[in-house]
Amino acid sequence: MATAGTRRWTCLTAAAGSAVLMTGCMGAGDQLNVVGYGSPAEANSEVFNAFTQTSAGEGLAQAESYGASGDQSRAVGNGQPADFVHFSIEPDVSRLADQGLVAQDWNDNAWDGHVTTSVVVLVVREGNPDDITDWEDLVREDVEVVTPNPGSSGAARWNILAAYLSQIQAGGTEQEADEFTEDVVENIVAFPGSGRDATTSFLDGTGDVLLSYENEAILGLQQGEEYDYIVPDRSLLIQNAAAVTEEAPEEAREFLDFAVSPAGQEIYADFGFRPIDYAADEAEIGEIEGAGDPSDPFPEVERLATIDEDLGGWDQVVDDFFDEDGTITEIIEGSGLN
Repeated sequence: MATAGTRRWTCLTAAAGSAVLMTGCMGAGDQLNVVGYGSPAEANSEVFNAFTQTSAGEGLAQAESYGASGDQSRAVGNGQPADFVHFSIEPDVSRLADQGLVAQDWNDNAWDGHVTTSVVVLVVREGNPDDITDWEDLVREDVEVVTPNPGSSGAARWNILAAYLSQIQAGGTEQEADEFTEDVVENIVAFPGSGRDATTSFLDGTGDVLLSYENEAILGLQQGEEYDYIVPDRSLLIQNAAAVTEEAPEEAREFLDFAVSPAGQEIYADFGFRPIDYAADEAEIGEIEGAGDPSDPFPEVERLATIDEDLGGWDQVVDDFFDEDGTITEIIEGSGLN
């Protein structure tokens, strides 16, 4: 299995984090429209290239569009062509199901609609000069935080929920978790529109710690960036949703099947994504370049929360945290960041 460091990146030429339409490597045959959030752009491209080497994908070309998850979902809802959608959070697919663009039972399958998974990590400057080791360091007076805006970015919702849950996982009350989240938000110095833009801001020198996905941290190190990252012993399992649209050709469904297969999950793992449960037992994961420990790239998280088990599912999460009167919405509005 090839490592990400040896792969050729000539197919993916759009600026990271921007919603730019581009044609993939295949030059003949039918075209598959792939629309997603920014984080899996490189991995999706490599999975697609591998798919074209199968009988189901032979001769297939692709057009890709990537950006902030919520923005991309709304774009598809407003008419942007899409056959396969891959978003950060389930509500961005459910929105399309409500519009009749995706089947209502899109996640009624063996992989529960999740094609990629990761965990929330803390990205710090190389050598960790500020001695940041855990969530509580994010509320220190001398620490500045970078994270994307949950109004447009699915990554931001995972990040801020992980911060909130870290206090529940430590035995705190909901009120204490609310207060901690408010203190974290007070330390945010950059609030970009997408996870990729947040990473760019951090790499440009803003802030002391970046809230990010483990896979995004690994990918940056694979591409030569210089920083460290910490996998806290309390974190949140990131489960990224994907589906085919109702009018998509059969090739889109076959691509989805390939993406969740052991072969597809091995490629995603090369780019820092943790294999989904559906394929984890059969996927062969070797050393992962860029991981904190390449030989043990996905360390077990001692206390790993999930949206369904710890927060009652995404519908409840949106109601409690992200609606107009949601806890996190009110905290952000009170901070003046949005």
